[in-house]
Amino acid sequence: MSGKPFQPTAVDEHIGQRVQLRRVMMGLSQKDLAKICGVTFQQIQKYESAGNRISASRLFELSSALETPISFFFMGLPGYMPEPNRSGRVAQRVSEQKANDPLAKNESLQLINLYWKLPNDEQRKTIMNMLKALNGVEA
Repeated sequence: MSGKPFQPTAVDEHIGQRVQLRRVMMGLSQKDLAKICGVTFQQIQKYESAGNRISASRLFELSSALETPISFFFMGLPGYMPEPNRSGRVAQRVSEQKANDPLAKNESLQLINLYWKLPNDEQRKTIMNMLKALNGVEA
């Protein structure tokens, strides 16, 4: 060990945000996820805030607990990602996630989850019409 304090990288932050995003998508609290993974909720907080780096084995456990492939945690990561082609592999630019993207916000995911939990199409239509009216959009 070098004795230097841990400094999270942009990758650590991105993966932590993706853990939080998936946890919220599934309707789990930090405490719920911690129980599934056998760690404290404070550890989940540290992972999500990039206060602690997530090891490969822990990321594997989190992908299982969150019912998603490990690749989910890397989606949207700025940089080059390999994509197979006829000659082997080529690099493809992955778009950088914008800070003001509403789909990157937990509140948006909660809204989507709640919308699809409504019991029928009529209630979903009512909510959609209400949102359109509030935003001045004709139904």
